[in-house]
Amino acid sequence: MRAQGATEYLVLLAVVLVVALVSVALLGFFPGMASAAQITQSQMYWKGASPISIIESGAVVAAESGDSVLYLRFRNSGSYPIRITGIVGGDGTKTTQFCGTSCGAPCLANISDYFYLGSGEEKYLSEAGRFGTACNWVIVSITSASGSWAVGGASSICQNSTVSPGVLDYKSLGFEYVEYIDGQQITKKQIGKGLIIKCKQPF
Repeated sequence: MRAQGATEYLVLLAVVLVVALVSVALLGFFPGMASAAQITQSQMYWKGASPISIIESGAVVAAESGDSVLYLRFRNSGSYPIRITGIVGGDGTKTTQFCGTSCGAPCLANISDYFYLGSGEEKYLSEAGRFGTACNWVIVSITSASGSWAVGGASSICQNSTVSPGVLDYKSLGFEYVEYIDGQQITKKQIGKGLIIKCKQPF
């Protein structure tokens, strides 16, 4: 009886292990299922980040260049005013500019000249024609090093495909900023976890 019980226990344990392995394999085989959870976790992390939160984000390929156009809406979630001076890509290098063609900004414009945010204030970088925003203040994502108005170090970018536009993925992302506390200006850096965005279909 004891031998039979032990055998049945081992068989049940083997069945549970097989089911677990099949589940893991299926999640790996269907990357869309796994990436949906990662995208949600990334959004929750950045919405809760401080002092610079990313409360909305988007990405789509620019078919003419192959770059991924970014939409990032920032909020100063801290207690003091800040001025964003640069965006640090996944490779640790940074961009300090954007291409503004409306709302009073030239192409090229310094991020530091336009991104002073009081506590609770929001601003965004976006291409108006692709994301429906009022201002056309463009920044793009690339896999090579950051420079000019491109945030570098992405591990994957959007694809020129209506069927499978892909995922924009930074293993890490961060900001350089100046914080204004009681008349003092303190230069700081906020390096956060990865930013993962499901790409829109190109149009």
